[in-house]
Amino acid sequence: MKVFIAQQNYHIGNFSFNREKILQSVEEAKAKGADLVVFSELSVCGYPPRDFLEFKDFINQVEDTVAFLAEQSNDIGILVGAPTRNPQVEGKDLLNSAILLYNGKVHGMAHKSLLPNYDIFDEYRYFEPAYNWNVIEFKGKRIALTICEDIWNLGDNPLYRVCPMDMLMLQSPDIMINISASPFDFNHDEDRIEVVRLNVMKYKLPMIYCNTVGAHTEIIFDGNSMVFKANGEMHSRLKAFEEDAALIDTEDLYIPANQNSSKVDQGLDQNMRFVHAEDTNSILPYLTHEHNISQIHDALILGIADYFNKLGFKKAILGSSGGIDSALVLALAVEALGAENVVSVLMPSSFSSSHSVDDAVQLSKNLGNPYHILPIEKIYDNFLTVLDPLFNGTQFGVAEENIQSRSRGNLLMAIANKFGYVLLNTSNKSELATGYGTLYGDMAGGLSILGDLYKTQVFALAHWMNRKGEIIPKNILTKEPSAELRPNQKDSDSLPDYALLDKILYLYIEKRKGPKEIIDAGMDEGLVKRVLKMVNMNEYKRNQFCPIIRVSIKAFGVGRRLPIVARYLS
Repeated sequence: MKVFIAQQNYHIGNFSFNREKILQSVEEAKAKGADLVVFSELSVCGYPPRDFLEFKDFINQVEDTVAFLAEQSNDIGILVGAPTRNPQVEGKDLLNSAILLYNGKVHGMAHKSLLPNYDIFDEYRYFEPAYNWNVIEFKGKRIALTICEDIWNLGDNPLYRVCPMDMLMLQSPDIMINISASPFDFNHDEDRIEVVRLNVMKYKLPMIYCNTVGAHTEIIFDGNSMVFKANGEMHSRLKAFEEDAALIDTEDLYIPANQNSSKVDQGLDQNMRFVHAEDTNSILPYLTHEHNISQIHDALILGIADYFNKLGFKKAILGSSGGIDSALVLALAVEALGAENVVSVLMPSSFSSSHSVDDAVQLSKNLGNPYHILPIEKIYDNFLTVLDPLFNGTQFGVAEENIQSRSRGNLLMAIANKFGYVLLNTSNKSELATGYGTLYGDMAGGLSILGDLYKTQVFALAHWMNRKGEIIPKNILTKEPSAELRPNQKDSDSLPDYALLDKILYLYIEKRKGPKEIIDAGMDEGLVKRVLKMVNMNEYKRNQFCPIIRVSIKAFGVGRRLPIVARYLS
């Protein structure tokens, strides 16, 4: 049997767009002589549709699209993902389904059993899990068909009470096919390969794994669809962060029983996979490892491009301060959208250093993007004049600093509103974690580019961007970080050294370690308590923040839900 794998970038709720994209691959598969063309999880409507699943019209359009695709299935099987209505009286109204269309009708169907309800996932809110499992016979093959999470319940500590693959094996399948919408984070691709390999080695059957690609606001899907032979060797792997396709002859996936191998090309040196290490000395090398940084770069480029393309926006704007965060955002945005579509605005105050303005100008000259210089000194002075009856006699402090930041935010939003631009936020994860930012000022924006990157990763990515020549001026990379909101201000006046801070934040946020565990790992007790207090006190700020492109296993936003008013660790 010849199987055509179609790794595609869908648009949630854009049924005509998704239908035509699927149809194009069907026609290509037919031309190549394929027996079956495989698409990813919820390919008909896009993943994750979230509360659109509660709209009857949405489900009606799903069904209309599936019916249209069925009409195109003469002489070729079309395997798509879609929500379907639950025929049972009990349970939720919908099932997350894989539908095999052939010769104008539904030839077979499988429903998702394991519904993730953690981090960014919320599938049990909408779907009823499957309780019955059946192989599907097609073109002389018995297919064990599963959906994404259904193959992840392996290992010593299974998350669910049932293993769908074990149930399907009772019916003697010949091949495993899994359709997925498995999101990216910078260690997930290696884990994903290992999960597929473990299934193959356990059941001694080949697997075809089709994953989606593309960005849906904060969630990035990296593709990396793959095919494994029955002996555990990777047969082929599709591209990362872009659409791709492959034609597979399943006869090439079976080998003689005495040829066993578990060799897998995973790309990342296993000695550098620090994600599971508890040694605090391993954290920063892991976070800044070149393999991870290069993947983060590709994910951010895809995230920016899809956010604009799918919303129909053309141009971006951001404040360019001469600091490393805004410099990196500008460089990424120019790469994703084109230099002519990214406007940077330099807004120096009386506290801004001359080299900051010079650095920001040089950056835009390097990138070739349009830029404007709008000094805010007069605006700032006018604010202080108006506020003088209330502020007279008080010392300069945070209020005066934040007036500058909010003045810049107002200017940026005014330009964005006037010309239809999207404001890109430049805050990083270290700043967001500790509250080192101004609400309605430098925390303003329609999309956060660096909000899931610690400061140490920002530096690593900026250096990586310069690997083939200077894009970001050297002075931006080497000078000490500063908000420049008061004379001689440095980030280190308010925050611990980033090399220490990011270790603590990683253990607390990604690893979910409590204060005692972090202290026992070798971190200073006073520093740990100080940092965690800042993190917890500033949840109210993050609650008002814009969407963040997710690149880690635990990003701020929909995947991390903590109460604003709480006393834990206070």
